[in-house]
Amino acid sequence: MFRRSLCVLLAIVPALAFADAKIPTQDLKGSADPAGLGRYEGAFIVEYQKGAYDEVTLPLSVLEEAKPEQRDTMNNAVHAPKQKLDLEGKLTRTVYLLPEGRTPLEVLRNYQQMVTDKGGELLYECKAEACGGDIDSHAGHGGGRTGILNYVFPASKINSMAFSNAACAVNSNHVDQRYLVAKLAGSDIDTHAAVMTYTLKDDTYCKEFNERTIAIVVTVEAKPREQKMVTVKASELATAIAKSGKVALYGIYFDFDKADLKPESKPQLDEISTLLKNDAALKLMVVGHTDNKGGAAYNLDLSKRRADAVVVALTGDGIAADRLLAQGMGSAAPVASNDSDEGRAKNRRVELVKL
Repeated sequence: MFRRSLCVLLAIVPALAFADAKIPTQDLKGSADPAGLGRYEGAFIVEYQKGAYDEVTLPLSVLEEAKPEQRDTMNNAVHAPKQKLDLEGKLTRTVYLLPEGRTPLEVLRNYQQMVTDKGGELLYECKAEACGGDIDSHAGHGGGRTGILNYVFPASKINSMAFSNAACAVNSNHVDQRYLVAKLAGSDIDTHAAVMTYTLKDDTYCKEFNERTIAIVVTVEAKPREQKMVTVKASELATAIAKSGKVALYGIYFDFDKADLKPESKPQLDEISTLLKNDAALKLMVVGHTDNKGGAAYNLDLSKRRADAVVVALTGDGIAADRLLAQGMGSAAPVASNDSDEGRAKNRRVELVKL
């Protein structure tokens, strides 16, 4: 009933409110083939999503009804695999429209060959009913059963305008569903990929894509989660300073472009106070560092004001002012390249240097 109501609702929405799908002549702007995989000749990217750190579950066995009463947010009966890969890391979803006349099986076999030719390992494959769960509904369907598509491209990830190329590719009913999961080779990074192919069945707003094959490629490059809340204990501070005369801290936080300490900084400030109270002879230079965004003079001033803020916080906790010296370095002493987000994050730090 829910699915029927949804279709009726979409049917009565004025067509002028949306952009009908059009056969593309170039890839979606800003998109790229996933690392470690090429593409089927003549295919165009119509949807592309990339996250620095995300999670996905890839089924490795047939989907079975989880519990009779268990429903998802779209009122679908949840169907889940007994075997699966729960992955976290750099995740990309790349959706291709294939040339006319190409079948889901042909496209899947080409990806399979890409994987094996490069020394990768095939972990699981299924087709149609053998995959279990829903096998022909669009990603945003409701009132039925969940299927492989709900894992590969969850409804919550549909953020394109209705009936656009991207939306039509993943949010249209389909037939001849195929699916595989593989572990890719040729990289020091542990990378998995899932490929889902099917033929679209939509002769209304998505009629330009009707009978065309879609390929959804999901890749996950395992990487450590960026540590946003990092507190170095007083004993660890003492060890680092004794060994190298300084220690870099990433658990002291400021409002963007300001020198105001954020509340999340308190655990690290408390550990610095403990360090200084445990060693009454220790004196420290508190050094602020920035990335290279902004002018050099501005960054130098900002880093000094941030160092000053740390000193004020420590003296407010009972540390004598003559044991602390604030110094700003701006972007003059990077520890990583400023050409990437990861590098800039490493350069934004506070260092404690023994005087």
